[in-house]
Amino acid sequence: MQTIQEYIAQHKERFLNELIDLLKIPSVSADPAYNQDVLNTADMVKLQLVKAGCDKIEICETPGYPIVYGEKIIDPKLPTVLVYGHYDVQPADPIDLWDSPPFEPIIKKTETHPEGAIFARGACDDKGQMYMHVKALEYMTNTGNLPCNVKFMIEGEEEVGSESLAWFVPRNKEKLANDVILISDTGMIANSIPSITTGLRGLSYVEVEVTGPNRDLHSGLYGGAVANPINVLTKMIASLHDENNHITIPGFYDKVENLSREERDEMAKAPFSLENYKKSLEIDAIYGEKGYTTNERNSIRPTLDVNGIWGGYTGEGAKTVIASKAYAKISMRLVPNQEWREITELFKKHFESIAPKGVQVKVTPHHGGQGYVTPIDNIGYQAASKAYQETFGVTPIPQRSGGSIPIVALFEEELKSKTILMGFGLDSDAIHSPNEHFGVWNYLKGIETIPFFYKYFTELSK
Repeated sequence: MQTIQEYIAQHKERFLNELIDLLKIPSVSADPAYNQDVLNTADMVKLQLVKAGCDKIEICETPGYPIVYGEKIIDPKLPTVLVYGHYDVQPADPIDLWDSPPFEPIIKKTETHPEGAIFARGACDDKGQMYMHVKALEYMTNTGNLPCNVKFMIEGEEEVGSESLAWFVPRNKEKLANDVILISDTGMIANSIPSITTGLRGLSYVEVEVTGPNRDLHSGLYGGAVANPINVLTKMIASLHDENNHITIPGFYDKVENLSREERDEMAKAPFSLENYKKSLEIDAIYGEKGYTTNERNSIRPTLDVNGIWGGYTGEGAKTVIASKAYAKISMRLVPNQEWREITELFKKHFESIAPKGVQVKVTPHHGGQGYVTPIDNIGYQAASKAYQETFGVTPIPQRSGGSIPIVALFEEELKSKTILMGFGLDSDAIHSPNEHFGVWNYLKGIETIPFFYKYFTELSK
């Protein structure tokens, strides 16, 4: 029987070319201008699932972008793995910071990826990692190595909040019934130090608008006499953190889980170089909530960050104007037990309350989701750990992530199954940023490792 390593060696170039073709399609779900591209990507995913061996495959319509569903049921008595991924990508802006066009994928070597990395929007998040599962299925079906049933649910709105998925899942519980959910939309510590994500932060995303005078004003004639919405907005935002970078919204920390010293010490065992961290980001100092380490700040602590801010004149040259309006987009990463709708309401109430006279404030919630922690004593985690040991030669480290996959909590609530997060990307892969990339080695290593998850999960389920 052909091994997975032999199969990858034989089909390596095809695997890379297929992913490159997928990455060429600008499936930006946030921008309606790319509507047809998103739909075209769904069609391509469907075609590749058919080729990989799914017996049943369909494009499931939703109120938004469709969900691609596929399945390969070999015996209803065997366990079923549900693979989740997404085919939409983040906007590529700012385009001028890309070294190569974001939707013209290229492979080039880097210090981190000496075997080469694929540079393109969506390379790591999540087309490359999603497509590993398609190719793993291809290997298992073509070689008669599939030990259990598999279902795929690939959506097109993850980057904008997964609203249609939240609509779809409760209406299709029987179709989606499974024993474990498998996702690759996270990362690992290093190529030599695999890790399994056991926790995700939740998310609350809002947009704020501050309105002052009824029109833009001449800054000479009116400056100092009326409230400037941009000045006001920046002061309001600055007040959301105190001198210790602690968030000042009343009630924000009421349900925050405070990990024990023992748990924090266990987390600290993960290899981490602060100097390398600063060097990779070209910064000379770290920044964050007092009393916590860098790895704690970006995983087990909640945050509040401005993701965009605008107003007034931002074109070439000068225009002496006091803008009528100022805007900002703000995201709050939440930890387990913080309910995102409650946090959104706390933010709205507080932000409106700190507005000075002379302006009006509007807070518009966009989307959000719950945090999630998966126990390491279930058979799904154990199967993943064994799979990494098989292909990496070392035991993976459990690690909490600072990122959010809001639908994971939804899956447990609606489908009553645990989610295993087997990520193969690296922190340096620049997801959501210019020059996003995914190592060729990582892509192929994911394809190599995933079939062993199926093998061990089936064995442990007996």
